[in-house]
Amino acid sequence: MAAHIGHRLRKGATSGVVVAAAVAALAASQAPEAVSPPTDNTGGDRAIGAGDSTAPPSGEGSATGDSPYYTELPPLNTPNKPGASTNLPVITGPAEAGIPASVLAAYKRAEQSIRSTTPGCNLPWQLLAGIGKVESGQARGGRVDANGTTLSPILGPVLNGVGFADISDTDGGAYDGDKVHDRAVGPMQFIPSTWATWGQDANSDGKKDPNNIYDAAQAAGLYLCANDRNLALKADLDRAILSYNRSTEYLNLVMTWVTYYQRGTHQVPDGTGVLPVDRSDGLTPGNLPTAPPSPNPTTPAPVTPKPKPSETRPGQVKPPTVPTKPPVTPPTATPAAKVTRLTIVANGKPTTTTGSAFTGAPRVAALDATGKPVAGVGVRFEIVGTTDSHFAGGAKAVTVTTNSSGLAASPTLWAGERTGTFTVRATVVGRTLAAADFAATVTERRADTLVRVGEDALSATTGATFTQQIKVKATDKGALAPGVLVTAQIVTSETDPKESAEGPYFKQGGEVVRTVTLTTGVDGLLTLAPDTVLAGDKAGTYYLRLTAPGGGVVFIALKVEAPSTPPPTQEPTPDPTPSGTGSPEATASPSASPTT
Repeated sequence: MAAHIGHRLRKGATSGVVVAAAVAALAASQAPEAVSPPTDNTGGDRAIGAGDSTAPPSGEGSATGDSPYYTELPPLNTPNKPGASTNLPVITGPAEAGIPASVLAAYKRAEQSIRSTTPGCNLPWQLLAGIGKVESGQARGGRVDANGTTLSPILGPVLNGVGFADISDTDGGAYDGDKVHDRAVGPMQFIPSTWATWGQDANSDGKKDPNNIYDAAQAAGLYLCANDRNLALKADLDRAILSYNRSTEYLNLVMTWVTYYQRGTHQVPDGTGVLPVDRSDGLTPGNLPTAPPSPNPTTPAPVTPKPKPSETRPGQVKPPTVPTKPPVTPPTATPAAKVTRLTIVANGKPTTTTGSAFTGAPRVAALDATGKPVAGVGVRFEIVGTTDSHFAGGAKAVTVTTNSSGLAASPTLWAGERTGTFTVRATVVGRTLAAADFAATVTERRADTLVRVGEDALSATTGATFTQQIKVKATDKGALAPGVLVTAQIVTSETDPKESAEGPYFKQGGEVVRTVTLTTGVDGLLTLAPDTVLAGDKAGTYYLRLTAPGGGVVFIALKVEAPSTPPPTQEPTPDPTPSGTGSPEATASPSASPTT
């Protein structure tokens, strides 16, 4: 087999059969699996179904508007052996195997940032590299300036419905220079409407630029992690890639590059990478779309030429030449060094109920000595105290970078099942400054109303069980109240809350109990199955008293009856007639005649 598979796949050659065959060949020569074994797979792999809630976040259904992509496959010969270091020196070599230095740095920075804020996503930088290779040939071979911005805009075709999606202009031409239709923009090929939602300022220059590889890589990573995806799971990884471009061929192609980069790669100098040749729309480097003129062109100011010094006139002394000293550049202070205090901006006392998300995120502002905000500062949010509450993904601490307004907000904070108070503490990374503390409180879920569903009388005989189902609906402020802890107790009176010492009972762990704790379901209903309540041995009327935090209470009558007594058996009446008389009537004995 040649050293390269389908080095120039044409549009018609990108069918599933061809790509599948190429993937199989690549896998046979390189690695058995395209996905690293997950470190935590407690959730199990999930299948992609029609009812999947992880639909692409973009309004158009994909990050790129399903724009075309480069179809070139990686070479069969990997640059390194499995497990080799990826922190390799800048070298030359097969450019299609290497990644330009600034582009690789942007991918790794995005991975590190997202793993600190959303560790449950398990984003690998190789996924960003695979998508970047397919979307733009690693920013057109790393043709970026010192800040990571492409030397010229990278634009997809006009999305006017002719061979592509039909997406009307959403940005007034600000990013793509087109005020009629949208075009995918930048090294990660975001359409403007998606960039408006996911755009980032990862290099802290005060703007979110889709043509900057650092900004674009960070945005792509967050987009791929959307909807609580865990990219260590094959199903979630597939969903993420398909949310970028809804094509099975695209998914397979990206995964071949992810596999390739996971086995090792090397850096190449910026600008020396090789741009792939063929794309899924059949275009080649010679007929790629060019950048339109800027929507707001500016005319450079005219430069007045400096007159040459005239010759020294006779008798005139030429002034001595004063040597010019090079300007002294003062050392640049890090953003964190400028911060003198953190101040709480929002949600100083977050409160929620067990198992729920806190409304609003703890937010701080990093300020300098004059009170001005400082951008690009690392702020660490940490949960302090005894609690099972956590940030998204189960993390107890995350680091967030302040935006251009000096603001940093924590990721979503989730309450566990433990009630009580704890502290969310915000500190400046690398500085010893006073912390900003948020007092968080977790309370029990509440229900202000409990109502029995159904009105059938509940009765049982002594020694038996109540065979009827008991169902109660819990609501709080008119809304169904799921997950509420309800206390169920057997009492003898609706006015006396004391637990009964006899009558009906529950069995718990083989023991007789008359008070148990139950939980309402996701529909707000509490259901006691038939035979859950036993009648006991003493007849009478008892009550099942149900109470919930929040004031909900309901009494349900339980009638215990003694078994009915059958009528006594009647003995037969004896026959008074002497045997052999043949007459039912009594016969008087003849009296003796008196002696005369």
